[in-house]
Amino acid sequence: MTEKANKDDCKVSLRQREYLASRARHRRFVKAARILLLFGFLALWELSVASGRIDGFIFSSPSRVARTFCKMVADRSIFGHIFATLLETVLSFLFVVVLGILTAVLLWCSDKLSEVLEPYLVVLNSLPKSALAPLLIVWLGANRTTIIVAGMSVAIFGTILNLYTGFREVSQDKMKLIYTLGGSRFHVLTKVVLPSTVPAIISIMKVNIGLCLVGVVIGEFIGARMGLGYLIIYGSQVFKLDWVIMSIVILCMIAMGLYALIGAAEKWYRKRI
Repeated sequence: MTEKANKDDCKVSLRQREYLASRARHRRFVKAARILLLFGFLALWELSVASGRIDGFIFSSPSRVARTFCKMVADRSIFGHIFATLLETVLSFLFVVVLGILTAVLLWCSDKLSEVLEPYLVVLNSLPKSALAPLLIVWLGANRTTIIVAGMSVAIFGTILNLYTGFREVSQDKMKLIYTLGGSRFHVLTKVVLPSTVPAIISIMKVNIGLCLVGVVIGEFIGARMGLGYLIIYGSQVFKLDWVIMSIVILCMIAMGLYALIGAAEKWYRKRI
């Protein structure tokens, strides 16, 4: 029996090693494919411009974008634009998270209030947020507050609706148990509802960071004198398309970096539970 058990353990261990090795090969393949796809696209873009198949003045090229970036790094002008967009995005994101959670909790605590406000939230969430930007400029002026509010407007209503839905889907049995043990609605909220919806909150945060960046760029299109959105709109107006494409690339990198930070926070939370 002992020898048979040892053989079974060896088989399981061998299968585990084979599985882990296959997963490692898969991850390496995915990373290599991503890198090859990126460099292949950049090489094709550069060669197409160099051969004259596409107009470098309109489409720019990776080398021209790199030279433009290095030039703006040398005169330090790019850092102010990056900092402005990054600050506005982070602030709008933090406001969306805090206000979204507080409003969703308020709706969960009051069924009457949620019934009154839910259709309005649905309508506001479906409204094209770019239509609000000109009004925000008139109401609040061309300043950083307007851009932050524009970033918030893209994500806040969807956040409230999704969080409120998540709160309502929490296990009723756990809530009944708290009430049976003499707990109050506050205890249900802090002991059951909020802890149960932390994964949903993190998932919503992953989406919101990109939405806030989009809203901030929309605000910068209209009422900014600094920021990557301002560089994009100004560059398109004066036909400095190298600025436009460089700004778009930097925005992509910012979006990936912010998403990675939230992903790291999610991994840290999962390790703790």
